Amino acid sequence: MATAIRTQFFTPTATTTTTARSQPLLRLHFPHSSKRINSIFSISCSSQSQSQPQSQPEPLRHRPPYIPNHIPDPSYVRIFDTTLRDGEQSPGASMTSKEKLDIARQLAKLGVDIIEAGFPAASIDDFEAVKMIATEVGNAVDENGYVPVICGLSRCNEKDIQRAWDAVKHAKRPRIHTFIATSSIHMEYKLRMTREQVIEKARSMVAFARSLGCEDVEFSPEDAGRSDREFLYQILEEVIKAGATTLNIPDTVGITMPSEFGKLIADIKANTPGVENVIISTHCQNDLGLSTANTIEGARAGARQLEVTINGIGERAGNASLEEVVMALKCGGHIFNNLHTGINTRHIYLTSRMVEEYSGLQLQPHKALVGANAFAHESGIHQDGMLKHKGTYEIISPEDIGLERTNEAGIVLGKLSGRHALRKRLEELGYELKDDQVESLFWRFKAVAEQKKRITDADLRALVTDEVFQAEPIWKLADIQVTCGTLGLSTATVKLVGDDGNTHVACSVGTGPVDSAYKAVDLIVKEPATLLEYSMIAVTEGIDAIATTRVLIRGESNQASTHALTGESVQRTFSGTGAGMDVVVSSVKAYIAAINKMLSFKETPSAKKIPVTASNVS
Repeated sequence: MATAIRTQFFTPTATTTTTARSQPLLRLHFPHSSKRINSIFSISCSSQSQSQPQSQPEPLRHRPPYIPNHIPDPSYVRIFDTTLRDGEQSPGASMTSKEKLDIARQLAKLGVDIIEAGFPAASIDDFEAVKMIATEVGNAVDENGYVPVICGLSRCNEKDIQRAWDAVKHAKRPRIHTFIATSSIHMEYKLRMTREQVIEKARSMVAFARSLGCEDVEFSPEDAGRSDREFLYQILEEVIKAGATTLNIPDTVGITMPSEFGKLIADIKANTPGVENVIISTHCQNDLGLSTANTIEGARAGARQLEVTINGIGERAGNASLEEVVMALKCGGHIFNNLHTGINTRHIYLTSRMVEEYSGLQLQPHKALVGANAFAHESGIHQDGMLKHKGTYEIISPEDIGLERTNEAGIVLGKLSGRHALRKRLEELGYELKDDQVESLFWRFKAVAEQKKRITDADLRALVTDEVFQAEPIWKLADIQVTCGTLGLSTATVKLVGDDGNTHVACSVGTGPVDSAYKAVDLIVKEPATLLEYSMIAVTEGIDAIATTRVLIRGESNQASTHALTGESVQRTFSGTGAGMDVVVSSVKAYIAAINKMLSFKETPSAKKIPVTASNVS
């Protein structure tokens, strides 16, 4: 445990203030959420004049039948979500198998066409998660015949491809996604392969994937944005001949300008033999903040599959954001030749919150569409306009993405509220919980309601996150007692309950209440971990606000997995969140949640650094 890091938590110095020049380790924020506007009209993006507000959301357009290499409707755009693969490669975004399954179910409610469920060769845990998603979500056909394609990523080698197929073959619509780098810098310094070797490897591995019985194979030329055009046309022609059904064109390092990327897609469509028999896809990284713009330009140029992630999470600066791309297409339909998707936008907000909580990657307040400030109006001029007509400052209705700002049923929750009222409000917020989950949440709700006069929607979301959106409990907090102040050392006594039902108690001293409590937890768990990040946010206004804590830890054991792009072993980090009106309790819950994730992670037996060379790509 990195004690030196934690000694700063409650030290009364300038580091605990929020300034433009410093990034404090402890961040407290009280959002001004109680003054939001709750009336007037609701409008939606459409080609209609926005002077005539719509009271109802636009109906979903028809989703065409799924054919791997063809879309019957030329205006339909497939949404390929890689939150569970590229998104999870974000530092600290490691998720448990249960969390991945929950997100996959939510992505199916959202209506994404393809779910890239993971990189099965990365670890045992990744393999099991992809297999579970393929088995459960990949076979849940709805009344309209919709079921998402379940995809597994693999490098261009037989072992990876076989592993991916073993995981996704249980789905009704399985897909293998394989890739190899095609830019000169990658081939020379990373692969150490010639162009001829790369073409042969790509062709033979696509053919191998098809030979396994997989009829839906996606191929990606990694770093296509910096690849030689003629070489791209050549390798893409060969993989089409070998049986590829989708060609994904990635801007791997986010260097391409929108006009350049649009031309790249157009050039590939115009110069690649056989391209009329496949779907062109985009995958744009956000290193220069252009991923959404590049993705839209790709669609304008003829791409009919767009690879995105919820909240734009992913490697480095992230990926194109699903919510931004989908709503941009919806709002810009009149200039995008009526391109449309099968996304049910009313599930966007809840999906965003779920991914935020499970990944531990908190959204910036000004994040487009789903950030805390996206539909908040504090300026007097803006408030005046909103009171007169919402269309003056809102281009879409927040309800269109599932953000309900008013309580339509008129229910105010408090300590006298019952289970039925609680369940009703949770359903209004988009949560579909099982009876046992509602029962567990109800008693937490009553405990908070005894101390607060009114429970807000933000409080409910924090409680749902703390009770439902958590890893399987290997350790659970039973009781905690702390003594702290200026008169002596801080001490903490912690009681934990293990998954075997036995209780364990430990006492420790530290530089503050959180430090001493974390040390007591370490004495019980006996699993060394280093604390990398700690942050806290108050979810509502007032001194009685619920505090949500997020921590990021790294195990000192070898919780490692294989990185999809580099082939190297990477040490995983694990996030955890906890909520409570007591900041110490909230902090300990978050730490235990992160430890539970770490302990449940299954390693790849052979996880070790393997340089990517021509000799081992096969």
